[in-house]
Amino acid sequence: MKLNLKSNLLILHITVLVWGFTGILGALITINETHLVWYRVLIAAISLFIYFKWAKMSIKVRKATFLKLFFTGAIVGLHWILFFGSIKASTISVAMVCLSSLTLFTAILEPLLNKTKISKLELVVGLFIIMGIYLIFKFETQYKVGITMGLASALCASLFSIINSKQIKNREASVISFYELLGAFVWISVYLLLTNGFTKSMSLNAMDFVYLMILGTVCTSVAYVAGVAVMKELSAFRVALITNLEPIYAIILALIIFGKDEKMTSGFYAGAAVILATIFIYPIVKTKIEHQKLKKQAPLV
Repeated sequence: MKLNLKSNLLILHITVLVWGFTGILGALITINETHLVWYRVLIAAISLFIYFKWAKMSIKVRKATFLKLFFTGAIVGLHWILFFGSIKASTISVAMVCLSSLTLFTAILEPLLNKTKISKLELVVGLFIIMGIYLIFKFETQYKVGITMGLASALCASLFSIINSKQIKNREASVISFYELLGAFVWISVYLLLTNGFTKSMSLNAMDFVYLMILGTVCTSVAYVAGVAVMKELSAFRVALITNLEPIYAIILALIIFGKDEKMTSGFYAGAAVILATIFIYPIVKTKIEHQKLKKQAPLV
């Protein structure tokens, strides 16, 4: 049954809220970030495989495609390790705002990788985001490690997003996600083997197990499938705008759940406001510019 616009918008908002909740779970889970991500990708890959079997979906891809997605999985795994590492080294609020800088990295990297010109609008957007990052660095000096890890996480997210933007044209997003999760699991496993990571404590207490199951299924597999489903019905503009609410949802949830531990300086909130306002305004301005270009190119009747 095809859902109406309101239903799709509600599902997308819930999906983005669930994505924002991953930061909360990252702070609640007691094991280190590498072990956390290893469990996450294992649970998510298994649950996605079960979904494919239930939906009777074919996941066959060519060898070349498999290798691309498998190696991209290394970037995905590194992104999550850095993201959860940022949370553990600072706060959820810091990690989520730093992750928002992927708009900056994408604005720079996408034209370079695709050999196209960087637009003036994206340069302006980049300058505002850099200004916001500078304010956060200036006022939250005790979280320099967490901020650096958060920015590195955003860089990784930008890289695999650019790679996936090409892959998505030829295959289902859930299939891409499955092979990238599989790749992430293998690459993290290799890293743990080389560093004797499996010999260190990977035991989970009861609550860690519950949180990881929620993280791997609801916040990864289910949210991803739901998000992709509504994206087929909603415009890219609506999706981009609502997805930008993720750090705001996460910061609000963190303040409600962790209270004083998540309260930051006024300098942080000033920097966060600059970054979040920029990523909200960016798609609006970009859409208006594109509409104006189309009007100019339209033939006169």
